[in-house]
Amino acid sequence: MLSLPAGTQVWLVAGHTDMRRGFDGLAAIVHSALQQNPFSAHVFVFRGRRGDRLKVLWWSGDGLCLFAKRLEYGRVVWPASENGAVYLTAAQLAMLLEGIDWRRPQRTWAPTAAACQAC
Repeated sequence: MLSLPAGTQVWLVAGHTDMRRGFDGLAAIVHSALQQNPFSAHVFVFRGRRGDRLKVLWWSGDGLCLFAKRLEYGRVVWPASENGAVYLTAAQLAMLLEGIDWRRPQRTWAPTAAACQAC
């Protein structure tokens, strides 16, 4: 998993992206379509047409990093918009990379009482 510095913003690039693109092609999308600086230490996440592949572009301070992931089962949850970007937290990015629906995470357990009732 990526260990991102505090304050790092995570952006999902809406729509689908040609997964043959590399560092320069993805940085060009960030610059032209999103009007963002790809060297700003923000994280930009791209999704392939089928929805089972992701690429993550990140400037680490001394170079661009490009991470790729292919889900073996299922598809990643992605915004319906065809252009623009969606802001995520680092926790939502972690869920996205695990194939979890980051829009509506559900807790499996919630406390029912504030104090021990058996005491």
